[in-house]
Amino acid sequence: MRFSKKKTAFAALLAASAIALAGCGGGDVVSENPGGDAGSSDGEMYVALVSKGFQHQFWQAVKTGAEEKAKELGVRVTFEGPAAETEIAQQLDMLTTAINANPDAIGYAALDPEACVAPLEQAKSKDIPVVYFDAPCNGDVGLSLAATDSKAAGALAAEHMAKLIGGKGEVAIVGHSQINSTGVERRDGFVEKIEADFPDIKIVDIQYGDGDHLKSADIAKSMIAAHPDLKGIYGTNEGSAIGVVNAVNELGIEKGKLTIIGFDSGAAQVNAIKDGTMAGAITQDPIGIGARTVESAVAAAKGEKLDEFYDTGSYWYDAENIDDPKIAAVLYE
Repeated sequence: MRFSKKKTAFAALLAASAIALAGCGGGDVVSENPGGDAGSSDGEMYVALVSKGFQHQFWQAVKTGAEEKAKELGVRVTFEGPAAETEIAQQLDMLTTAINANPDAIGYAALDPEACVAPLEQAKSKDIPVVYFDAPCNGDVGLSLAATDSKAAGALAAEHMAKLIGGKGEVAIVGHSQINSTGVERRDGFVEKIEADFPDIKIVDIQYGDGDHLKSADIAKSMIAAHPDLKGIYGTNEGSAIGVVNAVNELGIEKGKLTIIGFDSGAAQVNAIKDGTMAGAITQDPIGIGARTVESAVAAAKGEKLDEFYDTGSYWYDAENIDDPKIAAVLYE
């Protein structure tokens, strides 16, 4: 199905307490699905969630939101994902395992919107309802999507970039994906906003680092070398942004000389904003995404009507508002 991303209202979960999340271990695949037929014989509803990965702290925060909502609703969830967001085959294996476990519903975040079409047709043939989170699969299986309006978030990043560089100059983008919808839409939202409203700003380069810190740092170094008048770089996810921060630090560039705007949060970006290396970033509400996904999955399993799209929101944060309670509630470290 096509997700039009209409502005469906959803009250994002704003936790008053700080979110303490452990850093993810490199190379570990996180899986809580025991395999086999995981349907509960005691009548407990079971929802299988398959994320894009555990490479970044964002997914751990989504997992937290999902588990909190599952506890509230009295359902059981499993949450798994590949070690990195480039591991499409591994994610599809996890999806197949989830389908074979015969859950009451599946929540899925697509790394590749085409590769998941066939497996999800299997879920449909078994009458397992599917809802999406963060990024949908193509086809007509999914009933709903809980995500950030990524184009709007990209446009918000562009507005702040333009303001910070005085409305003119050269900027570049370090993206995390040309395939999945979040990478494409965060890029396009930024580009379209700049082209429409800021004619004196030129986007001189767009490259993709797969959300990997090291690859993104190398890309940023190359951009800086190729464009000595570069005023700003936009990193479209946590790994991309931290790669840019690391590049600037390794090159010894004075803090604030190059305007860096990121996406998501995590300890490294929060620290970079506080010390002046990064100007600011767009944060999502990963806790809210996880919670809404479980809520939608349970509703789907019960045959209840769902909205096509739930926009869980996006927010600009910088050194001035980072401690605001409303912003702090959607940041994660």
